[in-house]
Amino acid sequence: MKRFYKQVTVEPVEAGFAIRLDGRPVRTPARAELALPNAVLAEAVAQEWCDQGETVDPATMAFTGLANAAIDHVAGNRAKFAADIAEYGGTDMLCYRAEGPEAFVARQAAAWDPLLDWARTRYGVAFVTTQGIIHVAQPDATLERLAAAVDGLAPFTLAGLSRLVTLSGSLVCGLAVLEEAFDADTVWEAAEIDERWQAEQWGEDAEALARSARRAGEFAVGRAFCGMARA
Repeated sequence: MKRFYKQVTVEPVEAGFAIRLDGRPVRTPARAELALPNAVLAEAVAQEWCDQGETVDPATMAFTGLANAAIDHVAGNRAKFAADIAEYGGTDMLCYRAEGPEAFVARQAAAWDPLLDWARTRYGVAFVTTQGIIHVAQPDATLERLAAAVDGLAPFTLAGLSRLVTLSGSLVCGLAVLEEAFDADTVWEAAEIDERWQAEQWGEDAEALARSARRAGEFAVGRAFCGMARA
């Protein structure tokens, strides 16, 4: 749509910090006020509105999109949303290893074992790993403790964590980034090991490269959003 405003401001409101366009409140798709939980996140969202040119392009406003999701979809159903994220703990990508070749198995272990070791220590849990894609059940205590870690998070943090977990296919990867236990780029490289291995064996095409770059960018947005939500 055509840009219809000149000035973007951030104003304190009861719900936190709201975005104003020429003094008028910005609304989410569900018509709620776009209010952020802290000034850091509000300024980041406001900057996206400032950066728009003659037309407003939602595709270039990733923080705004996640904020809309937190308000419209997470806040009113936080427990269910948290439970859906926690379900990834039962099928975490890090627990499913390749059967071969040996070099690929070793590469997965080098990248994935430190993440699982961290989660074991951080949450006092145990993991069952396997070779292949046949489902293996994780201990009930593991699932309960990981679910408890997610359940305590606020809506805006959950919105960002959801992005990290769904992109990586791993609850452990998402929590490791959220808690800043590992560098986010290192975690993303671990999450992309399978794709990178396949590219090494068969070569990369333009479509695959573009998809990888897009997903990496989305993961970076999720990490930044989580960091600002918890500022």
